[in-house]
Amino acid sequence: MEFKKLEIKEEGNWIQRKLRNPHFRKTLIYMAIGAVGGFVFYYVSEGISRDVMPTGDIIQSVGVGAFLGFFITNSPCARGRC
Repeated sequence: MEFKKLEIKEEGNWIQRKLRNPHFRKTLIYMAIGAVGGFVFYYVSEGISRDVMPTGDIIQSVGVGAFLGFFITNSPCARGRC
């Protein structure tokens, strides 16, 4: 019996492996787009100056937008499992 030597490459740490993953990159991009979209929606719908806006409301709108971006890329239908 002959055995081949198994060569294992160094893959880097967890963050480097995640950043190389195309699905993770797509998720981050969609979350950023959703966060910007949430802020723009809040800014347009409220019709007030940015320096008068409550910080909590801005953070909430950005968070909801980022969640929608996350949901769009990670929902079962987005991954072809409907």
